[in-house]
Amino acid sequence: MAASALRRLLLGGTVALAALALTGCGIVQDAIEQATGGSSPDTASEVSGTGEDTDIFAIAVGDCLNDGDSSGEVQSAPTVACSEPHDSEAYASVMVADGDFPGEEAIAAQAENDCYAGFAPFVGIAYEESAYAFTWYYPTELSWADGDREILCMLYDPAFEPITGSLQGAAR
Repeated sequence: MAASALRRLLLGGTVALAALALTGCGIVQDAIEQATGGSSPDTASEVSGTGEDTDIFAIAVGDCLNDGDSSGEVQSAPTVACSEPHDSEAYASVMVADGDFPGEEAIAAQAENDCYAGFAPFVGIAYEESAYAFTWYYPTELSWADGDREILCMLYDPAFEPITGSLQGAAR
């Protein structure tokens, strides 16, 4: 994998599920409404970050980030212990099938479906009933060429208030 390759884009938006609109490559909207399916480690609330930037390839389910000001193509993000105030939490990881780069719209459609499916199992309440929203990091065409196939689903507070503690099983 090329060291200079940009891993993923962060996608967000305050767009309703039915009206999801994708803009150009590398754009971060405000926040997206859906969540993914995926399992989470038993230690999600015990993940300890340093508050320093972590390579985007090293971020895993259960990690908490202060990435609220991230936009566009992302190489790293600050991780912190989930017990500390943070902007988001990785709650699911899903893989895009191998093959040719499917394009941003196809990846976003998969992310929207898979992140939504993983929301309730992680948070413990249906997305529609939750106070939280989701967004995702996804492969760029450049990172795809280096083997990146992961969509990383992220929970956040749509009011952009800091979160303290893991949202795993929070049921809110």
